[in-house]
Amino acid sequence: MATPLYEHDWPDIDTALYNRSAKLFNAVKSMLGVKLALHADPQVLEGDIFLFNHFSRFETFIPQILLYEKTGAYSCAIAASEFFKDDTVLSRYLKHVGVFPHDHPRLFAQLAGQILRGRKVIIFPEGGMVKDHRVIDKQGQYSIFSRITGNRRKQHTGAAILGQGVEAFKAAIRYAHQQQNTELLLRWKEELHFDSLDQLLASANKPTRIVPANITFYPIRASENLLFKSVELFSENLSLRQTEELLIEGNIILKNTDMDIRMGSPVNPCCVWDWRTHYLMRRVAPQIKSVDDVFALQDSSKTWSQRLLGRYFVNNAECARDQYMEEMYSNLTVNLSHLASTLIMHFLSQGQSLVAKSMFYSVLYIAIKRLQTNTDVHLHRSLLNPDDYSDLLKLSNKRFDYFICVAKETGLLQDKGNSYQFLPKLRDDFDFDRIRLENPIAVYHNEAEPIRVIRDTLIAAIDEFAILKPRQLSVWHFDDEFRALALEKKFYSKPQFADINQQETATADPSPFFIRPEHANNIGILLVHGLLASPAELRDYGNYLARQGYTVLAIRLKGHGTSPYALRDQHWEDWLGSVERGLHMLKAYCPRIVAIGFSTGGALALTLAAENHPELLGVVAVSVPLKFVNSAFMLVPLLHGTNKLVGWVSTFEGVKPFIENTPEHPDINYRNTSVRALYELRLLIAHVEADILPSIKLPSLVLYADQDPVVDANCAENVFKKLGSKVKQLHKINANRHGILMENLGNTWEVIDEFIVKLLEEPEPPVCVDYRLALQPTNKPYK
Repeated sequence: MATPLYEHDWPDIDTALYNRSAKLFNAVKSMLGVKLALHADPQVLEGDIFLFNHFSRFETFIPQILLYEKTGAYSCAIAASEFFKDDTVLSRYLKHVGVFPHDHPRLFAQLAGQILRGRKVIIFPEGGMVKDHRVIDKQGQYSIFSRITGNRRKQHTGAAILGQGVEAFKAAIRYAHQQQNTELLLRWKEELHFDSLDQLLASANKPTRIVPANITFYPIRASENLLFKSVELFSENLSLRQTEELLIEGNIILKNTDMDIRMGSPVNPCCVWDWRTHYLMRRVAPQIKSVDDVFALQDSSKTWSQRLLGRYFVNNAECARDQYMEEMYSNLTVNLSHLASTLIMHFLSQGQSLVAKSMFYSVLYIAIKRLQTNTDVHLHRSLLNPDDYSDLLKLSNKRFDYFICVAKETGLLQDKGNSYQFLPKLRDDFDFDRIRLENPIAVYHNEAEPIRVIRDTLIAAIDEFAILKPRQLSVWHFDDEFRALALEKKFYSKPQFADINQQETATADPSPFFIRPEHANNIGILLVHGLLASPAELRDYGNYLARQGYTVLAIRLKGHGTSPYALRDQHWEDWLGSVERGLHMLKAYCPRIVAIGFSTGGALALTLAAENHPELLGVVAVSVPLKFVNSAFMLVPLLHGTNKLVGWVSTFEGVKPFIENTPEHPDINYRNTSVRALYELRLLIAHVEADILPSIKLPSLVLYADQDPVVDANCAENVFKKLGSKVKQLHKINANRHGILMENLGNTWEVIDEFIVKLLEEPEPPVCVDYRLALQPTNKPYK
């Protein structure tokens, strides 16, 4: 008699070994380049059978550890039988950490037993790596390439069959309990290693759920690096498959790669049962005496009801399989490479191989903004953060430049200066083990293809680009400002920033605001707040201006209105970028604009005035801080330098990263001043004083308080003298407060009114508006 290949009962999980493995993995994970993000509701994590798509070897050992970390539950998995043919260290290790061979004759029965005990099961229903990410055939049906047959096949139904079997055995337990068959219940309790009958019954009453999950890597193909050169050196001894996997999967592990795991809605494996299945289940439940009986219904059943129920299980499994595969693929984490690749392949399908960069980048931006409002699409965090995508309209983006670089290196497109040429190689068919190397654009496109709304949105964006209007673009930019504020708040509300945040007292709304009066006079006012403050300090003044017919936009400088820690990560050029974006938004509504800035905002407004913006009529600078009353600020460069030195030689951030501040308006201003921010202010002031003031030609108004407790009153005279404007005014306000603009001390608002009225008496200058990046107008004004 032949010796069985596998023992009847597979070894149970060695929990001590499992725990050590989890700790080892976490230690190794910290050294890898992968940034892992899990997106799942806590209730979803209570599922039983977890399904994952399979693109690289890396994810085969991630889900088990991840579920253990999040839930404390041990997970079983399935591996190829080749790992268990010989008695090796690896095979023994796999046996004791819950890995089963795929061809074990009691595979489903043993996995069902694990699920009943509260364990989880990991399954890859595709059955192997899908390197080309092509999961939809030409008929629009889900299918994948089989390396074994060389043809396409449907995904496996094992998860659905397993789920139905678990539910069938639970029904048998409940029936035995109803019949008070204590002898049978006690036997099952012992076989399944439960401590009590109550635990067995609780398990039988818990619904079985299949959780489809999608693993998305970004990027999937790194540019050539040291690892690639190493592969080239040894490629003579490696197969094509080994070479490709070493390069692609080595880059995934070692390079700066995002790994997003997104778990979808749980699927009931019995959701496709009709009345006939339920009827047969009630008839068969009393006949089930073991877990093995459930999975032998079709093959060795003795009654017609058992055989028929087995056939129904198989047929129903196909329906359940289609349902959870659709859920799995729809939970793709969509990134910019998906959008760009889908757009490129669409252009090619239309016979268009040359596309202007201005159109290409603008269409991507339009699509991003449209998709942000679609709750059915899961966007990568880089498509939700304006810092990562808004510069697309400048025909440059760090992540996209990387994508283009790889596409050029692989001969998929050429840079023609103002346009991109898509090359014939994009249409070529590649070997399954070459496509990730040769055509990553096709791989990204295949991955995104199941989500039809992506393609539809991009096509709509192409049409929308043809009718661009400035105001819709301005609306989207304004939305970006709110998104940036929300993300900044979220990031700097983490516990590591609590030491300073808990000292803060600001409660005023720091959001930027846009006011377009009902009877607008077509003159725009751009308001720029001061250091440590937010647009809230200019809200009353903005309302005052709007009542006079001015269209008002108050922009938020980056790092303000959230946490003093946020200012530590900003440069003065970032603040200026905020002001420039505000001007760009406002000019979509007004052909003539006046910039009004307070304190640091005044220095930024002056810097803006020195640039070539034909729509700017003039500039108002209030309390510009060239010098401070507090002489301690003179030590800021030295203190900043010391902080940097300490940061270089220790784990501390600096000897004094913040200076306490007593603000005039504690409901608006930070109470702690970042030394780094003061240092950046010094750099801005030096730049304004040396380079900006002499180059300003616009009409200018300089206001200051003669007893300002923060800014040296002599600053205003220095600013006025160095201004290159032929039309300039200097006005002194009799006040002992710094916030003269917010508080309208000495009739500051009326002084500015007179200056603006005189500006408007001048002939209207010609204005050039760039309509290339304009978008369709909206009837809804800003709020």
